[in-house]
Amino acid sequence: MTMPTEPLYFDAPLCLEFEAEVIETFSLPDGRTGVILPRTYFYPTSGGQEHDTGTIGPAQVIDVYKDDQGRIVHSLSLPLTIGRYPARIDRDRRLRAMQHHTAQHVLTGSFVAVIGLETLSANINGCTPSTIDLDAGQISAPDLARVEAYANQIVFENRTVKSYYVTEAEAAQIPFRKPPAVSGRIRVIEVDGFDYSACGGTHCPQTGMIGLVKILRTERVNQKLRVHFVAGAQALEVFQACHTVMQEISSLLDTGLEGLTEAVRRQQERLKSIEVELEGLRQERLEYEARLLAESARPVERWRLVTAIFPNRPPAELRLLAGKLRAFPGLVSLLASYDGQKLSLVAACAPDSGLDARLLLASHLTPLACRGGGDETLAQGGGPVEQSALSHLFLQTEEYIRQMQPSTG
Repeated sequence: MTMPTEPLYFDAPLCLEFEAEVIETFSLPDGRTGVILPRTYFYPTSGGQEHDTGTIGPAQVIDVYKDDQGRIVHSLSLPLTIGRYPARIDRDRRLRAMQHHTAQHVLTGSFVAVIGLETLSANINGCTPSTIDLDAGQISAPDLARVEAYANQIVFENRTVKSYYVTEAEAAQIPFRKPPAVSGRIRVIEVDGFDYSACGGTHCPQTGMIGLVKILRTERVNQKLRVHFVAGAQALEVFQACHTVMQEISSLLDTGLEGLTEAVRRQQERLKSIEVELEGLRQERLEYEARLLAESARPVERWRLVTAIFPNRPPAELRLLAGKLRAFPGLVSLLASYDGQKLSLVAACAPDSGLDARLLLASHLTPLACRGGGDETLAQGGGPVEQSALSHLFLQTEEYIRQMQPSTG
């Protein structure tokens, strides 16, 4: 009869080196080797917490999980034979998992204690922010700050984190934050006098080992509020990264950290002023360019025609320029831009021209299998074309204009 693997990580989460006894090996569907130990300190993925990694003998432990027989499978990078091997658990990964899982209990308990919000689910990570999902719409910034301060007070008090088992009958006497989802023998994680949870993860023996809990942001996900947070080693990394960025920005703005907010605000105001000025200059430039193009227009029957191709000109700016050309009496214009792959084309017809910009645009785009739309005086479209198509883009423009019937509106 196959026996479940005895989990040793519950009672000794800080034991990171041991002698592993490999009693069974087999090939996994992904081609790696799976091994079974009668007892292990390697934590398998479960309860929202990621698995441990490390080594067994010369092999890297890539994944750890429970199979349907209750055995803990260790997925290895190399085949091993049955025998005994020195095993080592990745200390940094385990510590981060412990810090974040214990921080999740403290933070969840703090949401209950401070603003009465229950946690629906959690995801524990070590190298990316962990999350908890709350049954809430939004939480104000002041309330989040209160919860965070409360949680860190529990951390700084260095409360004992106890782990023990109770029967279902005994569980009725435990003030669980949330009723256990399991039956039978129930494992309790108690943050001394503060939080009681049924949990199968690895935890710090004291809250002080968490170091710090920091809420990063919140977002709405499927009618829930997801709270992203970091703790311990990862919180330090986030602080160091943020501090480095703030120092660099302070240096660029020639101010200290205390004056950074005001310096950025001044820069924003200057930028807005410059943008307004630039937009005015841009409009003046387009007006001037439109006049030059209009002066260069060639006669076609009773109209004047402007055609031009610009490399890599933004379609929005092309449209603005065409809109200004539309104001010149009797002027018909076709402006194109090409970025190496896509053609953008704008047709503009002065209101007194009697021509329809949509028809003029279509006469040039349809042969290229491109599409567009607009109104009688301004139409825009385009699509992917070969660069060779540009050489004959406007060859028949005059003929198209002669064939067009004046619009009757």
